Amino acid sequence: MGLSLAAAHAGLGQPSDWQMNLQQAATPVMESIRSFNTFLLVIISSIVLFVLVLLAICIVRFNEKANPVPSKTTHNTLLEVAWTVVPVMILVAIAIPSFRLLHLELHTPEPDMTVKVTGHQWYWSYEYPDNGGFGFDSLMVAEKDLKPGQPRLLAVDNEVVVPVNKVVRIHVTSADVIHSFAVPSFGVKIDAIPGRLNESWFKATKEGVYYGQCSELCGRDHAFMPLAVRVVSQQDFDAWLAQAKQKFADTQAPVPTQVADAAPAR
Repeated sequence: MGLSLAAAHAGLGQPSDWQMNLQQAATPVMESIRSFNTFLLVIISSIVLFVLVLLAICIVRFNEKANPVPSKTTHNTLLEVAWTVVPVMILVAIAIPSFRLLHLELHTPEPDMTVKVTGHQWYWSYEYPDNGGFGFDSLMVAEKDLKPGQPRLLAVDNEVVVPVNKVVRIHVTSADVIHSFAVPSFGVKIDAIPGRLNESWFKATKEGVYYGQCSELCGRDHAFMPLAVRVVSQQDFDAWLAQAKQKFADTQAPVPTQVADAAPAR
């Protein structure tokens, strides 16, 4: 089809055409997720090949023509022990790295900063309680307003900005219905539930813009609720912080309406 090899792999921070794998990792958690995914792929591929070989042997050696007098064997102790023990060993081999990954995801290290995330129908709000307590809303950029380089249905007007190589703790909640805060390249996906404060974390090791979306069906404009995280150097973050404190100081934004403009007529 004339596609390059690079086009067959997921990009960093956003999906790519003809994507065949998880997005590239930008955090230690996502690196572990990708590694675990590859490990599972090897195991399940080996099982499929093994079963395929057994089926081929049965078809060739034990069909009616090749084996007119079938065996009347009803029990084989060694075989029965093997097909019990081997699956158990496979499950144990899967469980050990799985539990390690769960611990890595759920155990938040000492954070360098905290960002509070609130889901709304249908946009996100962010607060920086460790950096002056200011906050802002983040809405999807309508297709007619996209600038060069901004991806359709993913770009937002106000991006979350965090410093590179810093542990960012995120507190996630919702103001109305259940949403889900998800950034694939970070390996982060956590529900935003009304009346509940969920916690997760990430440590971005590469600068850039990382896109995500609400991953919980939350109503009419669920598909138009993206999020964007810009990872910058500490120096650039400090400069952005000074500007953001002035830009978003004591602002009371009205309930957004541009989402309706961004959504196609249905």
